[in-house]
Amino acid sequence: MARNDAPQYGAEQIQVLEGLEAVRKRPGMYIGSTGKDGLHHLVYEVIDNSVDEFVAGYGKTITVEILKDNVIRIKDEGRGIPTDLHPKLKKSGVEVSLTILHAGGKFNDQTYKVSGGLHGVGVSVVNALSEWLVVRVEQKGAIHEQRYERGKAVTELEVVGKSNKTGTGITFKPDREIFSELEFRYETLVTRVRELAYLNKGLRIVLKDENTEKEETFLYEGGLRQFIQYINKSKEVLHEDIMYFEKSTDEFQIELAMQYTKTYSVDNDIYTYANNIKTTEGGMHLNGFKMALTRTVNAYGRKYKFIKENESNLSGEDIREGLSAVLSIKMSNPEFEGQTKTKLGSPGIRGLTDATVGEFVGAYLEEHPNTAKEILEKALQASRARAAAQKAKETIRRKTVLESSTLPGKLADCRERDPALSELYIVEGDSAGGSAKQGRDSKTQAILPLRGKILNVEKAREDRILNTEVIISLVTAIGAGIQEEFDIEKIRYHKIIIMTDADVDGAHIRTLLLTFFFRYGRQIIDRGYLYIAQPPLYKLQKGKQIEYAYSDADMEQKMAEMGKTGVNLQRYKGLGEMNPEQLWETTMDPINRTLLRVTIEDAIHADEIFTILMGDQVQPRKDFIEENAKKVRNLDI
Repeated sequence: MARNDAPQYGAEQIQVLEGLEAVRKRPGMYIGSTGKDGLHHLVYEVIDNSVDEFVAGYGKTITVEILKDNVIRIKDEGRGIPTDLHPKLKKSGVEVSLTILHAGGKFNDQTYKVSGGLHGVGVSVVNALSEWLVVRVEQKGAIHEQRYERGKAVTELEVVGKSNKTGTGITFKPDREIFSELEFRYETLVTRVRELAYLNKGLRIVLKDENTEKEETFLYEGGLRQFIQYINKSKEVLHEDIMYFEKSTDEFQIELAMQYTKTYSVDNDIYTYANNIKTTEGGMHLNGFKMALTRTVNAYGRKYKFIKENESNLSGEDIREGLSAVLSIKMSNPEFEGQTKTKLGSPGIRGLTDATVGEFVGAYLEEHPNTAKEILEKALQASRARAAAQKAKETIRRKTVLESSTLPGKLADCRERDPALSELYIVEGDSAGGSAKQGRDSKTQAILPLRGKILNVEKAREDRILNTEVIISLVTAIGAGIQEEFDIEKIRYHKIIIMTDADVDGAHIRTLLLTFFFRYGRQIIDRGYLYIAQPPLYKLQKGKQIEYAYSDADMEQKMAEMGKTGVNLQRYKGLGEMNPEQLWETTMDPINRTLLRVTIEDAIHADEIFTILMGDQVQPRKDFIEENAKKVRNLDI
């Protein structure tokens, strides 16, 4: 429909963004977000360039420092960004690299055979999104330095000293006009730094924090073998030796390390990388790996009669149960999907990975018959458990939304049918469930009371899990299915909120639920759909004045504000102690409530913690408790 009041649209309305203005205008296109993830992504972009220098054969040490006032400094021992003039642009190579998108040595196969900074936008994006940035290049006997502010050079590239070394140093302060938070987290950077050190054996990365005086050096001569040891350090392994190989061709390099454990999870501990970039969404290299593993193990199983002639092949999920693997591909000109490079799209790499992995796994199984037998027996047990689970899956397979009779009887559903506007509260017990049902907003809030403690899925196979009433109710209510039938697009609620008592039992139930979601609903966490409710710990009443406190510090502050004398203090231990109105006001009202979104910043560390706390091995759990006992602040007795 035409609008007479619409503004004129002509050539003069077409806005041309020059230099790095486009990055400042739409930063999310380049770094994913302007929150904490995007903030740390700036650091990764610079580190990736330094790692590329190491891979090219220049320099062995990279230093990463968190300085005062949220400033980052990264220094390498590479060749240094070129300081001579660009023949066409008549600017130094330094200024071209820092101010022009898609400019850099990464497009030249002779300069970098392998590069994580493919698109040539990394350091220029960091420059664009920084309040200021100083580059320092040691090259040709001199130290060159230049300063930028919000992407624009404010000084010339100047020689400020002499040096017989080579390398590049980048110091920058993120722009508060761009980022919603400016605090760099040491623990977050450790994850990426450790990962890069594992992926590049012989590379030394030093991480320092000037604020806390923390300092660690990461150097792993064993590379991916040590990476697998780190991943499996809290698990019981099926075989002691680590399956490992590396191969280089003119087209690509492939490195793989893998080891089976006695856990029941599938794909949670398979990590893939392309040119040192973690491909969290997998891609062609992962597809090739899975195809090769499934085909080769089945062929071995049939050859040696583990799989009978009248039996079906083992599924990929059966074969990958309990598998920990790290697959690293390095190649020229890979095709990533998006600048954040979470998925490898290069079609040719699937066939190359399939062929090389298949050859390696086939040879390994032939040369290690005892290990091969253990792998096949575990896969056959998984297959039998999967067959037993099929009937249970039929019970909880999601029907259409209109078939409400398929939903669990305990569920008090909401009237809203748009998942983006719907919330599911998972509540501990019938008493709290009753209060929540009475106090809720029934238009948008659904309540699912759980009777008793959910099964610890860390210690159970799928067939047992899917025959547990509490889990059947949970999966059916959520609506997205489970395991290979899981479909995040079918989820019925975009806010799934765990609401348990503020005592030891409540914490245990919350941990069991988190374990379930981590192992069987990981996409729910990744999409940001899982939350933890924060009910108050205390009720303070003085006359008609009532206040709620959500921590000891909050309680002490409110107590002081109310005058201390004459204040009646009640410590809540159960949600059922609150009437419906109180539960709504403190914990469920979107205006007043506090929800904690569940995130996984470091999947490997999260996997380790769940394995320690919920797995079969007693000693790691004992060690963890002894190590952390002194940190406990609130303990119910």
